[in-house]
Amino acid sequence: MLDFTSPGALRAREPIFFIPGVVLLLVGALIAIHAALTYLGTNAQEAAIRELGFMPGRLTIWLWPQKLTALLSRASSDPAALSQTVLIRYYGVLNGGAKVWTLATYALLHGSWSHVIFNCIWLLAFGPPVARRFGAVRFLLFFVVTAVAGALAQWAYSPMEFTPLIGASAADSGLMAAAARFMFQPGAPLSILSQFGGGSSGPPVDPPAVSLRAVLSDRGVLIFIAVWMVTNFLFGAGAQTLGASEAPVAWIAHVGGFVAGLLLFPWFDRGQLRANALV
Repeated sequence: MLDFTSPGALRAREPIFFIPGVVLLLVGALIAIHAALTYLGTNAQEAAIRELGFMPGRLTIWLWPQKLTALLSRASSDPAALSQTVLIRYYGVLNGGAKVWTLATYALLHGSWSHVIFNCIWLLAFGPPVARRFGAVRFLLFFVVTAVAGALAQWAYSPMEFTPLIGASAADSGLMAAAARFMFQPGAPLSILSQFGGGSSGPPVDPPAVSLRAVLSDRGVLIFIAVWMVTNFLFGAGAQTLGASEAPVAWIAHVGGFVAGLLLFPWFDRGQLRANALV
């Protein structure tokens, strides 16, 4: 007969992992969307990008139509302008207005299996501790808000770019920044390894967050941010050159998501930090 009071039995009854359901649901959704579009073929993928991918130039010419006129006037003499006009025609940019929903929906699309898997790994690494703090609804809202922030950052950087922006990297960057608000506190479970059976009999307990001022004066946090910024820039600038990506990497969008995650964290946190979080 098995003795359920023995240490071995207690270890056998421990949960295998502590990844919140909302994180698994989001990862599953991203993979399912990419799998469905891959199965449906190129036409379905291109249609999804037209309707759901974010194109900075589409928002720009909706707000300032005269910029389109100026671009078209240069197309005959400027190769870059001609290239952009080709993209405008190919993606049907002039049809359907601004499509403001694409500020968020672009994060649901990915260009390849390696792209979606990479983003899901980061989501599994940084999503669980943030999801436990925020709860499911706030976590999903935070994911959307940081994705929008990334899109707006890319728009500010290249307002007349018509190459579609896709991928959840900006939102993942926002989750990394949110985790930085408490990950360096004693006992903070951060990495994906800490989500799996680590010898505890219950879910990990997240430590209280600290103020933004304290975060930015913490050496560990500053090193983390500096390493992330340098790595993000090098990967963004050299991904195509090194053969790590077939398309340009929108590293500015990553920065936008990261900064938004760092600054907006207290508005979503259910922990002790509230009024003093912004100072």
